[in-house]
Amino acid sequence: MSSRILSKSLYVAGTVADACRRRRSDRSSDAYQARFPSVTASLDVKDLRKSRTQAGSRFDLVVERFFSRPGEITAVVGESGSGKSTLLDILSLIMRPDSVATFHLERRGGDFIDVADLWARRDERALLRCRREDIGYILQQGGLLPYLSVRDNILLPCAILGRRLCNEDVAEWASRLGITECLHRKPRHISGGQRQRAALLRALLHSPTIVLADEPTAALDRERGREVIGGLQEACRSLNLSAVLVTHDIELVERYSASRWRFVPERVGSDFIRSHLVAD
Repeated sequence: MSSRILSKSLYVAGTVADACRRRRSDRSSDAYQARFPSVTASLDVKDLRKSRTQAGSRFDLVVERFFSRPGEITAVVGESGSGKSTLLDILSLIMRPDSVATFHLERRGGDFIDVADLWARRDERALLRCRREDIGYILQQGGLLPYLSVRDNILLPCAILGRRLCNEDVAEWASRLGITECLHRKPRHISGGQRQRAALLRALLHSPTIVLADEPTAALDRERGREVIGGLQEACRSLNLSAVLVTHDIELVERYSASRWRFVPERVGSDFIRSHLVAD
């Protein structure tokens, strides 16, 4: 599958075991509960840290709390270099944080996945299964394979998982998203907006726990962008799934998202930036 989720190799850096042990005693404290109140969330992250270095420069991502509720779009807004790609790589489980207290995924059926524990135990098989089954990903340019029809692109994640879908399932959502006439065509023969809606359908048809959308409207005009995000919002509500939308488009955020988070970069030194993800 031509996607960052399946094509990028797992980045292994640091360990979270010590951090988990250090914080275990704090989780039951009144102070911790007051700082991080309980929420019903498909994705719940607490006290995450990731440091990256390149060419003598250092970048730290700090996430004290982040969550995404089922049935909603959670927007993340930030400028280039603020940590959006790093955050998405971690949320999609292709990059390991240096430390994290909590990283939970809760499936709609009630199954609970402690991703922080999987990282601590370096259970790569379970992490791979989680990436395949629980995460849908929409790239900026769609990421459709050019040699497959739109229908076969949409069905690819289900084929990888060995799941069968009847034609009615595909037809229903293709109709909702307005791409029925595109299903038999190759990606190069449809518009940018149609490709992004096909990518959206591919990301949600295998019933993931959460969909991650990386600037999915960056190459689209305003009207086509609204169609794509409107389709994502409908899918979240209809299927009760969560979506994390990374975007620069404040108008889309205000119109479609239920909550908004933003990056606050802090220059610590001439070659050192620390970026905090905070609720807006």
